[in-house]
Amino acid sequence: MGTQSDKPEELRHLVEIMAKALVDYPEQVNVAEIEGEQTTVIELKVAKEDLGKIIGKEGRTARSLRTILGAVSTKLRKRSVLEILE
Repeated sequence: MGTQSDKPEELRHLVEIMAKALVDYPEQVNVAEIEGEQTTVIELKVAKEDLGKIIGKEGRTARSLRTILGAVSTKLRKRSVLEILE
């Protein structure tokens, strides 16, 4: 099992894998993490052409990504937020 400091990296890696599986330009997927005192912010940036695929119809895909991230975060006893950058 990883140490406490490894956990945000696990979240970043999870978002990267999911995003790359959804887009046409996986090489342009960029995931950054900003660890705050209580919350880790995961920033996801994709190619402009892929933004719609990440957001999905009526935001369903983005909501699903956030739900999965939230479930994993809870298991890791961490609070995280997914920000999708344009």
